[in-house]
Amino acid sequence: MSENIFENIPKPADEEFFEELFLKDGVKIERIVSYGHATPEFEWYDQRRDEWVILLKGEAVITFLNEDEVRLRAGDYINIPAHKKHRVSWTKPNEESIWLAVHC
Repeated sequence: MSENIFENIPKPADEEFFEELFLKDGVKIERIVSYGHATPEFEWYDQRRDEWVILLKGEAVITFLNEDEVRLRAGDYINIPAHKKHRVSWTKPNEESIWLAVHC
């Protein structure tokens, strides 16, 4: 049975929406939906595993600690190595930004 990444998009909420789509042998794939969400100002993600992420819809900015920020538009993707501190500093308000993230 197939599903569609653009169906069943949740309505805007206070928090980003995370949905695990696949988990096996240390690989996790998740869909993330943002509506103007951002990581709190002084918080940084410091993940134990690499993360490859593609922005399927919307716009976003990822900021890396002590480095430049990266602006993403639909179709843009980036690999974030394990323990590279980063945060989502902006997503397009009033419109969903749909991410596909692969953790390995």
